[in-house]
Amino acid sequence: MLPSQEASKIYHDNYMRNSRAIGVLWAIFTICFAIVNVVVFIQPYWIGDSVKTTQTGYFGLFHYCVSKEPGTGSRELYCAGSFSDFSSIPSGAFKAASVFVLLSMVLILSCIACMALFFFCNTSTVYKTCAWMQLLCGVCLVLGCMIFPDGWDAEVIQDMCGEQSGKYSLGNCSVRWAYMLAIMGILDALILSFLAFVLGNRQTDFYLDDLQTDNKGEQNITFYSFFHLFIQSILSSSFNFYCTMIQRFNCTFNFGMECKTSEM
Repeated sequence: MLPSQEASKIYHDNYMRNSRAIGVLWAIFTICFAIVNVVVFIQPYWIGDSVKTTQTGYFGLFHYCVSKEPGTGSRELYCAGSFSDFSSIPSGAFKAASVFVLLSMVLILSCIACMALFFFCNTSTVYKTCAWMQLLCGVCLVLGCMIFPDGWDAEVIQDMCGEQSGKYSLGNCSVRWAYMLAIMGILDALILSFLAFVLGNRQTDFYLDDLQTDNKGEQNITFYSFFHLFIQSILSSSFNFYCTMIQRFNCTFNFGMECKTSEM
């Protein structure tokens, strides 16, 4: 094995070992992000009451719960809203945000399903496909988080948060954990997408470098073979010429002896 091929093999082994480790971590965090995305879509804790509100309640993308008897201090809640019944969602902005977050959830679940293609397709292609899915997932989450506050002027929200609440203004209410988790999910999606692009491009670069190394090795082998044949041809010609000269010298020497004998 040529030194260049041996170095390429060592680099290949080290790279594949590190690539698999990083790829496993990427897959684990992708699954965790998918769980976060599902929780964000389902849980109705995007905004809610605070110590300043006169009633208790909380709102999600499509489901919400508010006090049955506002102003009485009762903590009994009335819940409404379903994604299957768009008319029950209190705001058009909430409907649009629900659709975008649902799309992000479908994209990240599809990305997990695409991981099975690692066994059948080119690794670089799968990484890049998942990277685009995760990037689109992050974009959908961004749109969902940006559109959601546009619906804070809904009547049912103003009843709980006060008259000063409106578009992009919560009034006396506060942001809950699901909304903050969705915002963190945006950063997570972008990081995972960037990592997948890096892994995919590194796979492509490695295959190109490996191909170039193989081509150089083949060129070196061809050059060495030609040089070997050339030297062998010269040595063979020299040896044949040497043998011919020896044979002629022997013949001349023998002929001279025979002539000398005949003269005596």
